[in-house]
Amino acid sequence: MNHLSTAGNDEWQLPRHAHVIVHEQEAGRELLTIYDCGAAQKPPSAQLIGNLVRVDADHERLVQPNGYIVKLREQATLERQADDHWVIRA
Repeated sequence: MNHLSTAGNDEWQLPRHAHVIVHEQEAGRELLTIYDCGAAQKPPSAQLIGNLVRVDADHERLVQPNGYIVKLREQATLERQADDHWVIRA
């Protein structure tokens, strides 16, 4: 399931108010669930397996018991760095 708009080769657009829910798993990999907006009450736009290694965009990070939430405050792109490594850039 990936309904994100393509921004280039291995890059996808994230809206200004996107929320990325990062669920940490025992094997060291993470499940990333991406919502266009946290308040929209819509299904997620994408789910990815891997590790979110960096966020280089204005955001708020909320720690949760099983991971964390990245609430973007500006439009950004999700970039694949390797098979299982992801970066968010403004």
